[in-house]
Amino acid sequence: MIAVAMSGGVDSSTAAALLKSQGHDLVGFSMQLWNQRRINVGPEGEPLPSRCCSLDDLYDARTVAVKLSFPFYVINLENEFERDVVRPFVTNYLNGLTPSPCVACNSFLKFDKLVELAKSVDAEKVATGHYARVLYDETRGRWLLQRAVNQAKDQSYFLFELTQEQLSYAMFPLGEMNKQQVREIAEAAGLPTAHKPESQEICFIPDGNYARFIEKYLEEDKTAPTSENELPGLNQPLMRSNRRSNLDSSKLSPGEIVSTSGEVLGIHQGIHRYTIGQRKGLGISAPEPVYVVQIDAQKNRIVVGSSDALLKREMIVQRVNWIAIEDLTRPITVTVKIRSRAEEAAATLTKNENGSVLVTFDEAQRAITPGQAAVFYDSDIVVGGGWIS
Repeated sequence: MIAVAMSGGVDSSTAAALLKSQGHDLVGFSMQLWNQRRINVGPEGEPLPSRCCSLDDLYDARTVAVKLSFPFYVINLENEFERDVVRPFVTNYLNGLTPSPCVACNSFLKFDKLVELAKSVDAEKVATGHYARVLYDETRGRWLLQRAVNQAKDQSYFLFELTQEQLSYAMFPLGEMNKQQVREIAEAAGLPTAHKPESQEICFIPDGNYARFIEKYLEEDKTAPTSENELPGLNQPLMRSNRRSNLDSSKLSPGEIVSTSGEVLGIHQGIHRYTIGQRKGLGISAPEPVYVVQIDAQKNRIVVGSSDALLKREMIVQRVNWIAIEDLTRPITVTVKIRSRAEEAAATLTKNENGSVLVTFDEAQRAITPGQAAVFYDSDIVVGGGWIS
């Protein structure tokens, strides 16, 4: 039996149809992750439509399961999603970081919980609609994560934290396909999701307005019940955290915008509104274009500089998960993605004494952003990845 993660989109639906056509017994699971009516309203209080993780998506997933004749269950993971994805997302923005919540969702929920569910129903594998590939390398004695054949849709970047056990369960039926093929298979199978539009936004922020979401979340958080324990230190980026104490809404306060030389150029309206490399919306005048080059959360200030100030040849990556190798024992040459849509760049990885990795690029990279994921590749193989500090 194969456990299939059903998001209600065309990709997971087609993955299920392919496996069913191959004669596999299936059981479908959808995850209820976020109450879309909780915070997702527009400036005038109007509800915002969502194309991911909504009740409509759950309905579509169930409809596909009925169409393909396999059992289907909805698992409520709203508390876990808030603890492991949403709350760290807000916390990290308050710390001047730019997080990648989709990675955390894959690592802590979609695969962590799916493998647990698969074991509970004696399923041998867990299938999803991700565009990626997985194989076992007997020479290395390790499960490997590969890019999808269709690199334009490749999602291996978001899966770099998967463990060897999770990869041993994982199946990616769409890894060899392109989107047009997927839609054609869905249409031929008569699936209601065949022409469903894709979702590009973060599922719990359907309009993409991160700043407004954070502000509303903190406003709600002021009245939320707390326990006697305190939240882990806010200097621990992108870590899992429990709901323990109210977040520090004072970090939304205005502060200085300064040049790289320390000259005060203006006032910002909260560091959560800025990210490295940002040019628009700074609210300052300068003879030449300026960009955000640093977010100093401790001093509550934004540092701006020229385009050249964004170029760096080195970065430190923490909490690295190795996939293709057990550990980094000597410097190696790889290509590195510093954000999901970035072009890869050649670099050398060197392990530091504290376990972090020094990444030295052959050529300086623009807008290396703390809080984002850095993923290391050897051709199509994901060597590993971690978090830019």
